[in-house]
Amino acid sequence: MDYGDSVQKVLLRKIQKAEQDLLQLKLDYCRFIFGLTHRSTVECNGKIYAVRSVDVDSMERLEDGTFSRPAITGVPTDAPDTTEAEDLGTGWKP
Repeated sequence: MDYGDSVQKVLLRKIQKAEQDLLQLKLDYCRFIFGLTHRSTVECNGKIYAVRSVDVDSMERLEDGTFSRPAITGVPTDAPDTTEAEDLGTGWKP
């Protein structure tokens, strides 16, 4: 293995670690700022939904330095457990 390959592997590991850390920080931001956890419910179009997934890649940095709400998917709380999750976008309320 030559020096270039070794440096590349080290840098790729560092990039992957930084990406994982950023993902975790964005998830923490969603939890503490927007109240999104694995048991969260949100309101969208007059219905209450249980959150199933959060798309942190959809978050945009705003002019004031904060992040926009993430796009989420959820299922109506009054639906059976087998109901497929719906894309709620960013128009939800905590």
